[in-house]
Amino acid sequence: MVALDIDGTILHHDTSLSPRVKKAIAAHLAAGTNLVIATGRGISGAQVAMQQFDFCRGYAVCSNGSIVLSVGGIAPQERTTPVADVVKEATPEVAIVASNTFDPQREIEIISKALPDAVMAVETLDQARKITGEFPPGELTGQSVIVPLAQLSDPHATRLTVRAPHLTALELLDVMDDLGLHGMEYAVGWSAWMDIAPVGISKATSLEYVRNVLGVDARHTVAVGDSGNDCEMLAWAGVGIAMGNAPEYVAAYADAMTEDVYLDGCALVLEELLG
Repeated sequence: MVALDIDGTILHHDTSLSPRVKKAIAAHLAAGTNLVIATGRGISGAQVAMQQFDFCRGYAVCSNGSIVLSVGGIAPQERTTPVADVVKEATPEVAIVASNTFDPQREIEIISKALPDAVMAVETLDQARKITGEFPPGELTGQSVIVPLAQLSDPHATRLTVRAPHLTALELLDVMDDLGLHGMEYAVGWSAWMDIAPVGISKATSLEYVRNVLGVDARHTVAVGDSGNDCEMLAWAGVGIAMGNAPEYVAAYADAMTEDVYLDGCALVLEELLG
């Protein structure tokens, strides 16, 4: 079982895709590898990316573990909830296998007082994303609606996103640590972006769920990632591999490192696994 992050691992930070990486993913799908996508993106964003690199069959962990999707009709129908019209004419079939939700009201109140200039977003399983202000262009996919802060929370949220363009990723992490948001999981990506998810939920917890569904030995798992939301995943895997563009604190969770995303580090790992 091979788990791959999307942004900064499969895709460049401008969302472009190396032909070599696309070819390596296709080779594993053709070989029957249990390839699993593990991303901070929500359902629509994950679908857009999976279409880009032709991920046609397998599992996808989305929203940093809050959602598990089956792709290509691989899961028994009685265990799934169809995803309808998330991406127009999206192929192949995508369905929700598992999900975890929470009410982020308390966290929204704390963060809004500490970071009044930050913009926030709340995603659910089946509603348009609610945002308090515009995010930088190209960062969000799917439908979003701007709402007052008082209307941002939802009792069935899959994630709360905090975007603070005036801070670095590590500065934002320090702020969150100082706020003491105990009981919530959060992870910073390559920019000043933080996702807060249901307690105890991460890419690792949902990948463990998928591993058990597939019946794969824990020793035969590989994970590749580059950002703060990949730390638990890298530690979970039998072999965790950090991208060359990963910060030092992320690389510390890995067993090995590959090249930078712009030097096809993900492809190098996938090619080596196929021998």
